[in-house]
Amino acid sequence: MSVIDVHRPHSLDKEHARQAAETLAQDLSKQFDVHYQWEGDVMKFKRSGVKGHLNITPDDLHIRLELGLMLRPFKHRIEQEIHSQLDKIIQA
Repeated sequence: MSVIDVHRPHSLDKEHARQAAETLAQDLSKQFDVHYQWEGDVMKFKRSGVKGHLNITPDDLHIRLELGLMLRPFKHRIEQEIHSQLDKIIQA
């Protein structure tokens, strides 16, 4: 199992942090066919070969994905996309 673990500090209020997380999830969903759902302030990700979560705290977004064997070769690309999207949405 390969893990992507990203922490991104932010200064967004709760509503904007949640909007940022939703934007990221929509992008990942389109690009990598990942399904997600909210459970409170935690977004759960799932698809065949991937599971994980995005947790929102008052000053941090924490994304953790566990990639199965088939998606391991795409780890770098997925991680780059997460960082790229976070750069865009947190600065917006």
